[in-house]
Amino acid sequence: MSTTRLETFADGVFAIAATLLVLEIQLPGEDIGQGLLDLWPSYFAYALSFLSIGIMWVNHHVVLSYTREADRIFLFINLFLLMSIAFVPFPTAVFAEHIGEEGAREGALAYGLTFVVIAVFFQLFWQYAYRRLLRPDADRREVSGINRSYLPGVPMYVIATLVALVSPTAALVLFAAIALVYVSASIWGDEEVV
Repeated sequence: MSTTRLETFADGVFAIAATLLVLEIQLPGEDIGQGLLDLWPSYFAYALSFLSIGIMWVNHHVVLSYTREADRIFLFINLFLLMSIAFVPFPTAVFAEHIGEEGAREGALAYGLTFVVIAVFFQLFWQYAYRRLLRPDADRREVSGINRSYLPGVPMYVIATLVALVSPTAALVLFAAIALVYVSASIWGDEEVV
């Protein structure tokens, strides 16, 4: 079957997940100026998660551009990937609420574990497409670049999540660094790296 319906459904899930992030930012109290300043963790968590969801959307699009069709197994892998992406607003809100406070470690762990799960499903998504559904005309150099760029995802998120056990702030910096690595690889790296 064509990937058109899969792409349409995925675009909707990505859009909803990204939109839900902003709904988690609460209105400030009576002192609006100070209240807006005090919301910095929410702004940061929103920006980080929105950027991460955007990167996943771009990469999802790239994978589908190399895929000739979708079979039932691929659809279910995609479903679980999208389910984990749609969950991102929840740990983002928890993490933002507790940055620098009691519960920061647990918030960072929840956030990190969510991204570990997403990275695992993304790897399954790509590997299944690569091994079974790749278009015959796919440029092998570009496909090789995608393989190289996706491999470190799971280990990087696992390491950042483990760092949260010691320092939630350091984990937050690592989560941001991972996002920036993938953005820079996509924009300034070789054409074959996404």
